[in-house]
Amino acid sequence: MKVNVDFDLCTSNAVCMGIAPEVFEVRDDGFLYVLNESPGPELTERLRQAEAGCPNGAISLEE
Repeated sequence: MKVNVDFDLCTSNAVCMGIAPEVFEVRDDGFLYVLNESPGPELTERLRQAEAGCPNGAISLEE
């Protein structure tokens, strides 16, 4: 699975980080970073939750 973030839509609100901190991180500079763009299948369910929970629709997943 590949994680895509549309940084034009992202407001770095850290909802995704709360769901999947192994993949998403909002740093002290206030920006979101994707720590692992191709995480393993063990994170699939949480990545789907992060995608659905993003208030701006900035996260998309490619399978």
